[in-house]
Amino acid sequence: MEMRPEVLVLDDEAIVCDRLKAALEKAGFAVETYTESARVVKRLEEKKFHVVVTDLKMKEWDGIEVLKLIKTRSPETKVIMITGFATAEKAKEALALGAHDFIAKPFKLSRLRDIVISASREPDGGAPQRPELPG
Repeated sequence: MEMRPEVLVLDDEAIVCDRLKAALEKAGFAVETYTESARVVKRLEEKKFHVVVTDLKMKEWDGIEVLKLIKTRSPETKVIMITGFATAEKAKEALALGAHDFIAKPFKLSRLRDIVISASREPDGGAPQRPELPG
């Protein structure tokens, strides 16, 4: 059985999670979605993901805290930040802490999909083995 690249999506808006899950699954990814950062912290202790897409502003943790946690536990995981509150300062901070990309909302699903595909194909030295994606 062929293994699909695994993506975790964290956004406190369920509609964002649903839309990203549909678009990324259609592109060939296995996707888990979460609306609560506390549940993600537990999940990240159990499993490594190829790519994590996380919102910047959330009720519990902010995306920068999630980014720091992921990079501490799984430095090879690519983290893509999405936000409706984009500033040059926050983008600079996220990228300096190891984010793969920083995307302002609203964005086209096709743009995010392409960034996730690109991130999942990058060599990383430690993430689970990835198959080539179709297309």
